[in-house]
Amino acid sequence: MENEQQLLSAINQGDRTAMRQLYERYKGYAMSIGLRYTPEMSDVEDVVQDSFVTILTSIDKFDYRGEGSLKGWIGRIVANKAFDFVKQHERITFVDTIPDAPNDEPEIERIPPDVLTAMIAELPSGYRMILNLYVFEHCSHREIANKLGIKESTSSSQLSRARQLLAKMMTDYLKRHET
Repeated sequence: MENEQQLLSAINQGDRTAMRQLYERYKGYAMSIGLRYTPEMSDVEDVVQDSFVTILTSIDKFDYRGEGSLKGWIGRIVANKAFDFVKQHERITFVDTIPDAPNDEPEIERIPPDVLTAMIAELPSGYRMILNLYVFEHCSHREIANKLGIKESTSSSQLSRARQLLAKMMTDYLKRHET
């Protein structure tokens, strides 16, 4: 199937091959989202599997709005499933220490995407959750505070600390890999 609309049409007609194609097409994308929330591959695989069960059982309710809308919908489902998984299985910790900030902002485009994903996975759970919700899910500090049961100011300060720690990790990586 060439595009999302054709794929959706075939799936809605009960085409199992199209369902498999959907999974194969978006599995990597779903895994990358899951890895931002939980660093354990076995946990990410569980999240992705649960996500695709939800996706395939509710795809008839999906409102197609043009190319890319299916991918966005899948991404939101995976992010929500990953968020729920972390809330159920991990103790989300918020850190009070402020990391040493690098002098300059690192050049993020010089960091390979898989390395950046691994760095995010290494962040303390509170940093990781807030960074993902704010940066990737575009949640406001008010929304994050409501989701996590914290104050808006805690969300804001944890995001700032997460960015500082991530910047330090990127700077250290770039220093180690300078050629």
